[in-house]
Amino acid sequence: MARVVCIHGIGQQWVGERELHRSWHPAMADGLLRAGASATLHADDVHCVFYGDLFRPQGRTLAATDPPLDASDVAEGFETELLLALWTEAARTDPGVMPPEAHTLARTPRTVQRALDALSQSRFFASLAVRALVLDLKQVRAYLYEPEVRDAVQERVAAVVTDRTEVLVGHSLGSVVAYEALCAHPEWPVRSLLTVGSPLGIRGLVFDRLRVGVSGKPGDWPGSVRTWTNLADEGDVVALVKDLRPLFGEAVHCRLVHNGSRAHDATRYLTTAEAGRAIADGCALS
Repeated sequence: MARVVCIHGIGQQWVGERELHRSWHPAMADGLLRAGASATLHADDVHCVFYGDLFRPQGRTLAATDPPLDASDVAEGFETELLLALWTEAARTDPGVMPPEAHTLARTPRTVQRALDALSQSRFFASLAVRALVLDLKQVRAYLYEPEVRDAVQERVAAVVTDRTEVLVGHSLGSVVAYEALCAHPEWPVRSLLTVGSPLGIRGLVFDRLRVGVSGKPGDWPGSVRTWTNLADEGDVVALVKDLRPLFGEAVHCRLVHNGSRAHDATRYLTTAEAGRAIADGCALS
């Protein structure tokens, strides 16, 4: 019976809902303090939806060592397009990343390898192995292109939203999940949406593939929410489009925040006064 339902992003297949709760709940409490809220949220007020296990490989009998994922495993189409978009954004925000030239954007195996090499040198992706980056690309594609994956994730969200739920928080791909869930359930009593590090504004790759029902269209207001706050760090490569208002309307409150060297980190977003204010307003804690 949570008042705040949180939805994580990609790359979380090795954790679980309790581990996420142990980091997200105190981060929210600190954000509420920064915002000067008159009350806080108890542990039972927050629920973290977990779907990372849908991307975790099943156990199997020991066999020959699997070859590591590399450039050849990045599929043509969506995965390559997203990789190149991330490379372009990383080069824009990080002077240490060599930008792709116009002719480099031709979709070839060599281009994919150059993109992976460039991103591995960036501040944003420096700690992420090539294998993990390729897996992340595949998780985003699976959610957007495989109905059975999308439906399974959405079912987990719907299972925990109740008439007591006031705020949905979505980080990274979780912001896409949250937006689609609210569009699919206008009857929910959720009053506020908080999206952080969101890729919702990426045209052609994410925005245009949003599932909003038979009669809806990408860019529609998400269900019954009264307020929507979107936070982005200038160096957050995943939040490629920082201002969502041109696509979703002027009512979206878009704010730039500073997360230091961990620009995309969910807990750093949640400790900001801006996140605290959005949650406080949604839960009437101020």
